[in-house]
Amino acid sequence: MKKVISGDTLRNKMNEAIDLLCDTVKTTLGPKGSNIIIDHSAFSPFITNDGVTIANNIESEDEVINTILSLAKESSINTNDLVGDGTTTTLVLLQSIYKNGIKKLNNISPIILKDELFSSLKSITNMLNDIKFKANKKELLSIATTSSGSYEIGKIISDAYSKVNNKNSIKITESNNEETHIINKKGYIIDSILASPYFLKDKSNIEISNAIVLIVNNYLNDIEEVSTIINEMIKTKESLIIIAEDYSDLFVSEILNLNMENLINIILLKSPGYDFEKITILDDLALITNSKITERENISLNKLGKINNVTISNNEVIFNFKENEKINKKIIEINTLESNDFNDKRISMLTSNSIEIQVGGLTTTEKREKKMRFDDAKCAIFSSSNGILKGSGLSLYELSEKLEVKNEADEILKIALKSPFEQIMINAGLDKNEIINEIQKSNYQKIYNVLNNKYENISNTDVIDPYDVVLNSLKNAISIASMLLTTTSLVINEYQNNLNELKEYSDI
Repeated sequence: MKKVISGDTLRNKMNEAIDLLCDTVKTTLGPKGSNIIIDHSAFSPFITNDGVTIANNIESEDEVINTILSLAKESSINTNDLVGDGTTTTLVLLQSIYKNGIKKLNNISPIILKDELFSSLKSITNMLNDIKFKANKKELLSIATTSSGSYEIGKIISDAYSKVNNKNSIKITESNNEETHIINKKGYIIDSILASPYFLKDKSNIEISNAIVLIVNNYLNDIEEVSTIINEMIKTKESLIIIAEDYSDLFVSEILNLNMENLINIILLKSPGYDFEKITILDDLALITNSKITERENISLNKLGKINNVTISNNEVIFNFKENEKINKKIIEINTLESNDFNDKRISMLTSNSIEIQVGGLTTTEKREKKMRFDDAKCAIFSSSNGILKGSGLSLYELSEKLEVKNEADEILKIALKSPFEQIMINAGLDKNEIINEIQKSNYQKIYNVLNNKYENISNTDVIDPYDVVLNSLKNAISIASMLLTTTSLVINEYQNNLNELKEYSDI
């Protein structure tokens, strides 16, 4: 059965859902925001101040509120997917826009209000674009520190940023102990998909130098298909790495037997990735090993390549290679393609430069919480490539003062743009009016450093925000708020055992 909920009943539920979500998350905003404990059925409870993580874990016993929560959460999720930070700011803006938008619906059509909000967004975007500036090394450190709430984490991430090309070149994992380790990795790295764990010979990893490489774009079924190659390797005493779609059990067993008899050293890897990505990765591997991808029917010695050094573990395989003209041409070619995570990662690996940060802690809970803050810092610093703004929400507050009110949407946004700055001050236990009065006396040439409890000149402050984070927070807040403001009815499934509980919403 379906149930339709509308009118004041729906508006009340929307208000309840927005307040449940935003009031919980917004307490974490800023360097002196609080933490939230999250229970989880799969592992022990953990502590975090990560906005999107908290938002994703907020639910209600009320199925109507849960439906609205799913829509509202989308704003922070979208911000996180795009720039990896600013999720709490998004929800603070969303709550203000929605709450003040509801008050306007008696005077204006929600569709017209939506159009006005997006029109105002264009004006604000232009204003933000005019006041952004390029970040220097010190400011990048500040951004990473502010996002993570830790100078130590900020320093590690900013140092890593200075050494690599893109965020996919920095991998953040959990350490096996309480220490945090920074590992510089040089080489082309793929997921390790060993045909059998026995190839590691009870070791955590193996390293092979000057290995011969065979790349087969097929399933290998019979050892006779590679007999010519194996016989040659037995003669030359060289190690062989085969990368193929998959292998039969018999094929794997026979290769392992040859290894055990010390006749040859062969490693069988399965092709990583899927579809286009798999083909592209194989092309890259063929390039760095100077080999040719072959079909099962055409395997021959002239298709073989060679790799200087390869390290194989249960998690990954690292191919270390010497750069050459062909590889440099490929990097130039990839740079002409559309920029995305996959292509950025390829460039990073072909330039032979990546970093793994293994986050340590005394407990699993501590490691998990620190890892989230490392992730936030990484995303924030890479989001600064398009420029930075005055931090602590001050840029939006200043634009609010300058925004010319031409319609209802401008009135709504004039209030909303002030909300992130005000919430940061509230979370720090400060008098927001006293702080902003002092800043306005300086014509916005001062900013208040909440972490250090002092005013600083904007030309010499660490309090800054990435332009992309601020802009996408506002965009996603307006997008979801507009959807909710233009919604007049909700259709949900109604189950027989819940009929009595649902009576309060509307008549069946």
